[in-house]
Amino acid sequence: MRWDSLFNDLEAQFSAERALERETEITERARVELAGIELADRLRGLGDGRVKVVLASGATLLGNVSHLGSEWFVLVEGLRQWLIPFPSVLSYQGLGRLALKATPRLLRPLGLAAALRVLSRDRAPVVLHLGSTAGGIELRGVIDRVARDHFDVAVLQDGEVRRAGNVAGVVTVPFSSLVALSSASGPEF
Repeated sequence: MRWDSLFNDLEAQFSAERALERETEITERARVELAGIELADRLRGLGDGRVKVVLASGATLLGNVSHLGSEWFVLVEGLRQWLIPFPSVLSYQGLGRLALKATPRLLRPLGLAAALRVLSRDRAPVVLHLGSTAGGIELRGVIDRVARDHFDVAVLQDGEVRRAGNVAGVVTVPFSSLVALSSASGPEF
């Protein structure tokens, strides 16, 4: 009968509209979810995977992410560990699609100042790479003091320990100038 055909056609149209609406909703939810993913979430999702990082200085590092703060991460490259502020990275290669949000206890990860204060407290000898071009500056020393947006470095000669008589000078460094910071031993850029 004609009525059966008409109702079957209407039912098919409604089914097609519902399927299209579901597909549109799924696509929109995926876009909204993707908009909430931060770079730190993608780095967290790496797990034990390696990532290649190109810094503003032009240096390229390859390693595993071991720690993640709100403004920085630590990249382990062989025996050397690099503390790298997010703004000094030009690109990442090897990030997967997996993104992991911070756990509730890590909702407010440590900022750059907090990480530098730990190094200052431990009097760890460090190598600082400053500037945003290949002609940047390298400083060796110990972080003496850390303020809100800058820190002081006691510049030392190779192999020297932090003592008043061994300090060649004190350099004040704005956070924005820091490209990377590493331990004082191991291969350089």
